[in-house]
Amino acid sequence: MTVTLEVSEGVGTIRLDRPPMNALDIATQDRLRELAEEAGRRDDVRAVVLYGGEKVFAAGADIKEMQAMDHAAMVLRSKALQDSFTAVARIPKPVVAAVTGYALGGGCELALCADFRIAGDNAKLGQPEILLGLIPGAGGTQRLARLVGPSKAKDLIFTGRHVRADEALAIGLVDRVVPAAAVYEQAHAWAAKLAQGPALALRAAKESIDAGLETDIDTGLTVERNWFAGLFATEDRERGMRSFVEEGPGKAKFL
Repeated sequence: MTVTLEVSEGVGTIRLDRPPMNALDIATQDRLRELAEEAGRRDDVRAVVLYGGEKVFAAGADIKEMQAMDHAAMVLRSKALQDSFTAVARIPKPVVAAVTGYALGGGCELALCADFRIAGDNAKLGQPEILLGLIPGAGGTQRLARLVGPSKAKDLIFTGRHVRADEALAIGLVDRVVPAAAVYEQAHAWAAKLAQGPALALRAAKESIDAGLETDIDTGLTVERNWFAGLFATEDRERGMRSFVEEGPGKAKFL
């Protein structure tokens, strides 16, 4: 399998495994969508890590496969390509990308689908599609601009240049930089901590933020209000408030 899902401590690790560079061919894209949907459904998965291994996250699409496709073929394929990445972005649980080595093109777009990005000090990220006479096609023009702002996104997309981990951190493309050997450990620890939290409230927070970014503030406030009120029907809300009153803040156990 080019993508696998392993579960430990409530954390599902979606691992890319297509040596040597984890090129994202069609089979890998489709498998990624399947496992993202599975991780979203499974009760034993409460948070997710995206990982490509110790040396590389994902160096992008399979260019040889794409070169053989004409316009008609890509018209048929492009929606499925985007759907694979959107399935990751819509996992209704916290998702962290553990980025080592190259995260280019589709690899960078995959990292953009996470809620949080921990990069190794050896990471290089970028959207080099322009150098092929193309633009990002798996969400890069949309998610990158929303994350780092339009001018920085245009800089990266117009030039196709790579950014090292320190610059990626400075512009907000990644959230933390650590030694390369510690990337997965820290990503898993971050996810495991959140996996102990209230699952429905975390889902509500993620969906409220993401939906709000796609609409006007009044609609976003409506989404927030509906989720906020709805959580009053959950056992986690009862447990959290009871613990606060009886034991003080931060002591509630949600598992």
